[in-house]
Amino acid sequence: MTKMKSILKTLAALFLAASAWAGTAVFTLAHAVNDLPGGPAVNQLNLHPPVTKIAEEQHWLHWFMLIVCSVIFVGVFSVMFYSIWKHRKSRGHQAATFHESVVVEVVWTVIPFLIVILMALPATKVVVAMKDTTNADLTIKVTGMQWKWGYDYIKGEGEGIGFVSTLDNAQREMSNSGKPPATDDYLLKVDNPLVVPVGKKIRIITTATDVIHAFAVPSFGIKQDAIPGFVRDTWFRAETVGDFHGQCMELCGKEHAYMPIHVKVVSAADYSTWVAGEQKKLAAKMDDPTKVWALDDIMKRGEKVYASTCITCHQANGKGAGPIKPLDGAAVVLDADKNKQIAVVLNGQNNGAMPSWKSLSDTDIAAVVSYTKNHWSNKTGQVVQPADVLALRK
Repeated sequence: MTKMKSILKTLAALFLAASAWAGTAVFTLAHAVNDLPGGPAVNQLNLHPPVTKIAEEQHWLHWFMLIVCSVIFVGVFSVMFYSIWKHRKSRGHQAATFHESVVVEVVWTVIPFLIVILMALPATKVVVAMKDTTNADLTIKVTGMQWKWGYDYIKGEGEGIGFVSTLDNAQREMSNSGKPPATDDYLLKVDNPLVVPVGKKIRIITTATDVIHAFAVPSFGIKQDAIPGFVRDTWFRAETVGDFHGQCMELCGKEHAYMPIHVKVVSAADYSTWVAGEQKKLAAKMDDPTKVWALDDIMKRGEKVYASTCITCHQANGKGAGPIKPLDGAAVVLDADKNKQIAVVLNGQNNGAMPSWKSLSDTDIAAVVSYTKNHWSNKTGQVVQPADVLALRK
């Protein structure tokens, strides 16, 4: 009887294991994805395929170090296990009684030293090359902020262009609903990718507005911390046109996983076309700060600005989430002194939890403040003009 119970328990355990495996298989098939070019691969075991010389050298170093360590491991433990087995006491062997051996000590000092030098020389060469940011064709300032990236082209073709890149709002909504789609770029799609020309040396200067972030794109072989109050730099030269993905690789808060990086590498001609388009957009934003807007017109513009900058944290319904304060019914929004809300948008607050949006034009800030003051349940009737923002910006 006892034996029968044991058999039944075993069969039950096997059944549960099979059920769990089947359930996992069905879930995996339901959410099947493919390799993402320039990003992660399904069941990936190795580093991302390199598209820069530095990344190629990192791959070579990775395999070189692995092979050297494996050879040492196999050699040392083979000798050790052979010696233990061959000279075991049960076969009548007696331990040697010598006290020291100058030859052995010299050998086990010199050989590891030579191995370390053999490994250090190529590694040092790559590290030095990784830090050589001189003679860059294009310099881009990358600013990490909870939880998005700011890109400012500060030297080279495209100088003066700047924008903020955030996780695609549709993907955020899918994540919030708990129904992730079976897409290859889930939580890696952004609204504004970083665009760079192929074959050009790109210097990346990193900093942050709130906490420590890290700008990393595995296909380029780069990872550089972005630290508030400090400036760090790195560089890459992509040799292949395409889309390449990375993420913030420093634990930076509750939405650390929602801070993707998308770098679009294009041909020189396509890059020039993109720069021209962005410069036209910048010119269009240079509105007359003395223009007086009607409420309906500035509300329409404010809705677009809100959708591109504010909706990530404050949501479409203006309710906020967690530590993010709501805008619907907020005291600062309903306050008759409109300068209070303008100051918050310009300068941020709560140690960067609400970032500064000085990068927006006076008209865009006036539009988004007017929009929040007159949307949802907020019906203040107040209209903020660009001149109001300009006065506080000085």
